[in-house]
Order: sequence, then C-alpha cells, then structure tokens
Amino acid sequence: MRLSFGRIGARLTALLPGRTDLAEIRRDPRRDLLAGLTVAIVALPLALGFGVSSGLGAEAGLATAVIAGALAAVFGGSNLQVSGPTGAMTVVLLPIVAEHGPSGVLTVGLMAGVMLVALALLRAGKYMQYMPAPVVEGFTLGIACVIGLQQIPNALGVPKPEGDRVLVVTWRALEAFTKNPNWTAVAFAVAVAAVMLVGARWRPMVPFSILAVIAATVIAQVAGLDAAKPIGALPSGLPAPSLAFLDVGALGSLLAPAGAVAALAALESLLSASVADGMTVGHKHDADRELFGQGLANIAAPLFGGVPATGAIARTAVNVRTGAGSRLAALTHAAILAVIVFAAAPLVSRIPLAALAGVLLATAVRMVEVGSLKAMAKATRSDALILVLTALATLALDLVYAVILGLMVAGTLALRAVAKQARLDQVPLDQGDHSAEEHALLAEHIVAYRIDGPLFFAAAHRFLLELAEVADVRVVILRMSRVTTIDATGALVLKDAVEKLNRRGIAVLTSGIRPSQRQVLDSVGALELLRLEGREYATTPEAIQGARSYLECAGFMPPHLAQMSRPISEETEETVG
Repeated sequence: MRLSFGRIGARLTALLPGRTDLAEIRRDPRRDLLAGLTVAIVALPLALGFGVSSGLGAEAGLATAVIAGALAAVFGGSNLQVSGPTGAMTVVLLPIVAEHGPSGVLTVGLMAGVMLVALALLRAGKYMQYMPAPVVEGFTLGIACVIGLQQIPNALGVPKPEGDRVLVVTWRALEAFTKNPNWTAVAFAVAVAAVMLVGARWRPMVPFSILAVIAATVIAQVAGLDAAKPIGALPSGLPAPSLAFLDVGALGSLLAPAGAVAALAALESLLSASVADGMTVGHKHDADRELFGQGLANIAAPLFGGVPATGAIARTAVNVRTGAGSRLAALTHAAILAVIVFAAAPLVSRIPLAALAGVLLATAVRMVEVGSLKAMAKATRSDALILVLTALATLALDLVYAVILGLMVAGTLALRAVAKQARLDQVPLDQGDHSAEEHALLAEHIVAYRIDGPLFFAAAHRFLLELAEVADVRVVILRMSRVTTIDATGALVLKDAVEKLNRRGIAVLTSGIRPSQRQVLDSVGALELLRLEGREYATTPEAIQGARSYLECAGFMPPHLAQMSRPISEETEETVG
C-alpha cells in the first residue's frame, strides 16, 4: 500500500508545473499579454453564447472561461492551449440539463474532472492518438451541424421549444417563427454571422466577432428594438465556491453522463493541443499533463457555477497566430474575462441573444474544414463511410454513441482490411531441385502451404475452409515463419484443421513457429498435438525430412531415392521455415 501511495505521489509530482514553465513565461511576457488580450476579445462572445446554449445561462459560460481557463493554463500540458466552454460540450450537456437539471450538470462536471485526473495518473493520454481521423472529422462535422441548429430559436427570436433532440427543437422553432415572425432577430443573427465570415477572409487577425456583437448591441439599444431580446441580468462577480449542488444519491445515475463528458473533454483537449503543436515549430504538449490540467479545471469550475470545459481549438488557434509563447497568454485571457465579469456585467447583459446566435452560427460554419472532408472522402470508401456514419450519428443520436459507432465501424473495417492481407498460399515444389522421378512422387504425396500475415479471428476461418479442401495427398506442410501474430481463435482453428486432416489420413507437419507464438498454440493444445505425432519442426528442411521419413515408413515412397535438397522454391526461407 505504501508503495502504491508512493507511486501516486511521484506521479502527481511529475504532473505539476515545473521551473521550465516559469522560465518560458519570463521569456517574452509582452507578447503573451497582447496575445491573451486578443484571445479574451474573441472568447467573450463565445463564452456567453456557449453558456446560453448549455442551458445554464451566460454567467455559467463566463465562470467556466475564467476558472477553468486559468487552472487549465497553469496545470495543463500545453503552453499554448486555451480552455473554456465549447460547442461540442454544450451538445452533450443539453440532454443532461433536460433530465437532471442544472445541479446534474454541475455534478457531472465534477465527476468528469475526477475521471480526467485518474486518466492522467494512469498515463492514458497516449492512447488518444489511436482515434481514427475519419471518426474525428465526422464527429466535428456532426457537432458543427448540431451547434448551428441549436442557434435557430435565438436566431429566429422565438422562445426555445421543449425537447432534447436538436432536430425536433429546430422544427418546432421554425413552426413558431411562421406563426409570429421576428425579422429583427433574424437580421441581427445573419448580419453578425456574415461580418464574422467575410471579415475572417478579409482580415484574419481582426476580432470581428466582438466588433459585430458591440455594433449589434449599440444598434439595439439606440433604436430601442424590443424584438432583439438581450441576455438579461448577470451577476457582478463570481459566486462563492460551493458544493450545495452535489446530490450524493444521484451519483450512480450520473456516472454514464460523466464518463461521456470526460471522454469528450479528453478527446477535444488533446486534439486542440495537437493542432497547436502543428502550428508551431518545436512545441510538443504533454498529453497526461493536459488531462491532469483539464481534470482540475473541471473539478473547480462547477464550484463556481461553471459548466464542463475543454481545450478550445478556435481560441487556441487565435492564441498561436497572435504570437503566444507560454501559459501567460491563456492566463491573461482568463484574467481579462474576470475583469469583465466584475466590471462590465451590466453592459454585457444588454447583448442581444440573436447576436450571440450569429456568433455561434459563424463558429459552426468555420468548424467545417471542406478540404479535409474532401480528402477524407476521396481516400477510401471505408474512410468515407466512417465519416458519414459518425456525422449522422452525432446529429441523430448523441456524441457518445456517435464516437462509439464510429470506432466500431472503423475497427471492423480495419480488421477486414488486415484479414484480407493474410494469405494461405500453396508453395509449389521446384522441379529443378529433384530428379524427374523424385519430383513426380513428391508432387503426388506432399503439398506445402505458407501462411503470411496474422492468423487471428477475422481470418482464421477462411484458412480452415481452404485447408479443408486439401485432397489426394498424404502430407501437408504448413510453413509458419511468416505468421505475424496468432490469437486464441487462430490457434484453435489451426488445431481443428490438423485434427480434421489427420482423420482423413493426411499428416500435418509445421515449421518455423516463432517463440512468441508458442504460448498461444500451447494454451489450446495445438503444439501438444503436433509434438505427440512428432510433426513440429524448427525449419523447413527438417520438416521435409520428416515428411520423407513418414512417406517411406507408410510405403508411399521408395527408400532408395536420393535425399531431397531445397524442396521448396523460396530463396530466403529454406533455413528458417
């Protein structure tokens, strides 16, 4: 037990910030401060919008951006990552709000934070690299569609209809709009989205989102447009930390949603950190430290009324483009948002909801990388299928089921591709190695097969069917030096094939079994079967001699024929199997 606690302590120490982080902060603080200011300007409307979309209100989005943003910046594994509320997370949170209420969301965030810390301690960060690219692209496309559809009620200026399915809510919002249209809200949403999309192409470094929101707010206030419904009153500051929301009795029912939130936070945060790495030279994030930092951020954010947070790709990209070089930039972003919470809450409360909807509509459009989608669709049919299925599942089901479905389809197709590469080839006897009489007798009584690739469950039964078709011979030699791996199914199928051939009077000899594969074969009794018959050999020449002896003893081959040499036509394999 002491050793376990000692290991945990050592692991925690390794995950904490070190002197290197402090040295990087001191390197160019002016540049980091300017980058943090720019990111804060971009992040403000997003934090407000995602807070509203999550169902907990704009104040929850701001609290998340401040608390989670600061803690993830200090303890995370990337110098360039910016964290806060994201559109993907709001998609997961909506059904939780509908079923468990705001307190359920806060509890889920706390539980997810604990799970992320546990994943960091277990060094699970490295496993996120195995997420297939088509699943990520389909997941992102589906999220973009969901985020865009979530904004329809506010963009149309109608009350949000009841329902936990985004397609149903969107349809009901459209019905409400046809009965009582609000063109003012539509104009605000379309104008803000258009300014952001056009401005991003014209001047990428200019924060058009905040400029468009400010302009919309001023117009709504000066013109007295009651149809442009504002955010509403916001608290002038962060609430005191509290665990009053925690219902211990509900922890069991919230375990699955918490796992979904933790998985999404891990996936999106590490994906965002990888994007930051790709935009710079020489920067590499620490995946386990990133999980640890996100875990602490998600443990703390609910105490202040915040929603679960992740690394935000868009804000991180802005951070990198504006010259950030250390964690100070992300910390500055959180500090500026905190000042806004304390000093400018009355002004922020007047922002029209339709303007925020426009910000998120533009964000959804910019999430879709058309070039990446085209490349993925053209790569292979399997990749295109995985992408489309994941996107549709994200839109029709939920994010967790979408990722699970995408991974299952990707895994199945990958196994199918690997199984196709595995081959059972009959190796012909080389007539040049024997006299005509020897070759005729050998060809009559012996057939040799070489197994290439993995002998596992996805390919094993095909091997069994091919071996079952062997007829009119006395000896089968299985050359196994090119078998890359064997699982229990493959070993059982091999044993079954040997037994069936033996019952038909056909002797089976093997050669070249690798030491790493012997344990699997031994565990199902396949090696024991071969050993009892004396038919397991280290090399192919030995197996050939064994086959010759068997044929001579059985009376199928005259003993006076010359000893065979180089019986199988392979230059590189004669000595190994």
